[in-house]
Amino acid sequence: MTSLHLPLVNWSNGVIMIAVFAAVCLTLVGIVLMLMNGDKKKEE
Repeated sequence: MTSLHLPLVNWSNGVIMIAVFAAVCLTLVGIVLMLMNGDKKKEE
């Protein structure tokens, strides 16, 4: 049973993938917000 329990404890790879995915999403949202703010300033 210990061999089945060890993979459940090792979340390092999953945590890294989630962190990278979250960083990419936040970066894309930031770029979109910057573009929206830039467009609003140009219209004014």
